[in-house]
Amino acid sequence: MKKALFIMISLWSIFLLMGCNSEEESKEEGQDIREMVQEYSTGSFENVSASITSHKLIVKDDKEKSYDLSEEEFFVSIAPYVKETHPCEIHSLTGCQGELVNKEFNVYIQDEDGKVIIDEAMTSLENGFIDIWLPREKTYQVRINYGEKISETTISTFKDDNTCITTMQLI
Repeated sequence: MKKALFIMISLWSIFLLMGCNSEEESKEEGQDIREMVQEYSTGSFENVSASITSHKLIVKDDKEKSYDLSEEEFFVSIAPYVKETHPCEIHSLTGCQGELVNKEFNVYIQDEDGKVIIDEAMTSLENGFIDIWLPREKTYQVRINYGEKISETTISTFKDDNTCITTMQLI
């Protein structure tokens, strides 16, 4: 009886330790994905394309690889514009180009419960986009100011929502 109890406790301990390790690995993978997204957004690549859907980072070079995104965070990239934009739903980290490159914007994002998620100055990247990670499964009010110009819209972070927002014209 004592031997059986010892074996059960030992197996349970191993199970718990394995669960903790896989949780840590998931956290590390999530951090790695964020870093990879940042690199593709800001880097210069030849013969490589990378895009990001609501659930995967997809990288194509000589072969295609995909990486699962975090279940808690949703990536969205916003390209505010004055005159020029392009239609987009799935953001190409290596191909989409926005009008306003390396410009400073005041970005305000509030969730449906009134909680302020972002209220800060942010600078667009070389591709003219502002990359943002938001909690999943919510709807947000987004306001972007650029000097005297402003744009407001509603976005959401549910399954299959757009990761590329190119409809925010600054007026």
